[in-house]
Amino acid sequence: MMAINRYRLKVLAKTSKNARRTEHLLTDTDHLIGTILLGNNFVNIFASSIATVLAVKLWGQDSIVLASLALTFVILVFAETTPKTFAAKNPEKVALPASIIISALIKIFKPIVWLIGLMSKLILKLFGIDHQQKHGDISSEELRMVVSDAKPIIASNYQKMLLNIIDLEQVKVEDIMIPRHELISVDINKPDEILKQLQRIQHTRLLTYDTSSDNITGVLHMRDIANLYARGEFTMDNVLALVRDPYFVPEGTSLAHQLAHFQMQKRRLGLIVDEYGEVRGLIVLEDILEEIVGQFTSNQSEIIDEISLQADGSYLVDPRINIRELNTTLGINLSVAKAKTLNGLILEELQNIPKRDVSFKIDHLLVEILQISDQTIKLVKLTKLD
Repeated sequence: MMAINRYRLKVLAKTSKNARRTEHLLTDTDHLIGTILLGNNFVNIFASSIATVLAVKLWGQDSIVLASLALTFVILVFAETTPKTFAAKNPEKVALPASIIISALIKIFKPIVWLIGLMSKLILKLFGIDHQQKHGDISSEELRMVVSDAKPIIASNYQKMLLNIIDLEQVKVEDIMIPRHELISVDINKPDEILKQLQRIQHTRLLTYDTSSDNITGVLHMRDIANLYARGEFTMDNVLALVRDPYFVPEGTSLAHQLAHFQMQKRRLGLIVDEYGEVRGLIVLEDILEEIVGQFTSNQSEIIDEISLQADGSYLVDPRINIRELNTTLGINLSVAKAKTLNGLILEELQNIPKRDVSFKIDHLLVEILQISDQTIKLVKLTKLD
């Protein structure tokens, strides 16, 4: 009963009456275990009494010890070890049919089991032990273990996706955002600049601001601009009329919640703001999906530009790269608890702005500062250490 897989039991309960009965018995383990122990102890003590009486009648008083040893051996082998080991290895085969008998015994001995249970609770209470049954919810780490142990059942790629879905609750939007300094935006009051940006932009959306780049007013979708061209209605007034209101996302939102928010709001892009309302970066639906299924081919060129493998096995890396992307690409495990980019991690480690040719070690990684410009790290070299 205790060894049976609860998830497997739920599946069987849909079609099997015995499985439903077993599932019901396991909802009240106090009565279940109490009845089993009552029956088990009664049978063992009763068998011992019979063996003692028979031994005395057949061989006299001196045979009591020998009879006890023989009975102990018989009970251990034939009533304890062998059947319980078999039942533990074949829980469904034993538990489901046994549920019929155990269910009947629970009904018969319920008053006795209740009385014994009450006495046990009173004794435990005297020692200050809480007898209440605690049903702890399964944690994300326990769920990860369940998925990890399901290798023979789940294909490795699906297993990885499931693990990534579980991790969505732990990852925040700022962990995968496009930082503020990388965003492309244009002043809505300057039509000439808007036209130039539309001619050379490589993204599907363009941010607009009013006077200051900190005052983002909306988003232009390139699909809408293309529709204007197709209809022959491309004018600056029509373009400005297509500007959509920005959608803001508070910093600290988990990817799991943001994915749900994108779905409810029918959005694919959000601007991440801090507690002061200042824009920190951009989160897009595609980046959240990549956290589940892995990198799409459309982004591989960007990663290649940020990371360059050298002949000696080292890597030249743009320090603005997101640490999560770096971990995935290089197969390393740098911490994302404090810093979100490699540049931030370096500054956090050194506690100052480093100079060129400075080298230091983080975990099993050698970091060398190769280029610095305007007090900003431009290029680093990473070497994996054995």
